[in-house]
Amino acid sequence: MIEEQDDLRRAVEAVLFVSEQPLTIGEIRLHVGEAGDIAGALDALRDHYAGRGINLVERGGRWHFQTAADLAHILRREKDETRKLSRAAMETLAIIAYHEPVSRAEIEAIRGVQVAKGTLDVLMEAGWVRPAGRREVPGRPLIYATTHEFLSHFGLSSRRDLPGIDDLRAAGLLDPVDLALEGLGAQSVVENDEEDA
Repeated sequence: MIEEQDDLRRAVEAVLFVSEQPLTIGEIRLHVGEAGDIAGALDALRDHYAGRGINLVERGGRWHFQTAADLAHILRREKDETRKLSRAAMETLAIIAYHEPVSRAEIEAIRGVQVAKGTLDVLMEAGWVRPAGRREVPGRPLIYATTHEFLSHFGLSSRRDLPGIDDLRAAGLLDPVDLALEGLGAQSVVENDEEDA
């Protein structure tokens, strides 16, 4: 039995090692067969590679090997050209991440302004956003969702790991105007309660 577990673990390791993209458990099963506990083999491999130069990680239900975060800098041969996203692109990405699947019209309704033509193109070129079908309403607008690359880039296992409003407030990432308006709203509730008393 132990020998079968070792063989399965080695087979899973080989499949992940040669794969060009992250794989789901179902995709791994297509290569190694139906028998055996693949989830257990993945957990054992993750433990085995913890603290090494490469790690086995799971992002969005997909597994892949990646360079250990503390060693990534020594493997860069050329300088990465960092492209900073515009504020509009960041807002659009956040709306898609928190409300997906979402159409262009829904993004515009939330932002309060029109989405520039190139904004969604930039996000799709980065590999963070993908078309996710069409909404079943008149006109059948295209809807957008985030990708596994988005989860991987931001170190998220799933969309549930996105920060909530309290996390954003604690990090100081909320707009001061929004915080002031929120404070005024709370103040008017207190004043109304005092008037009723």
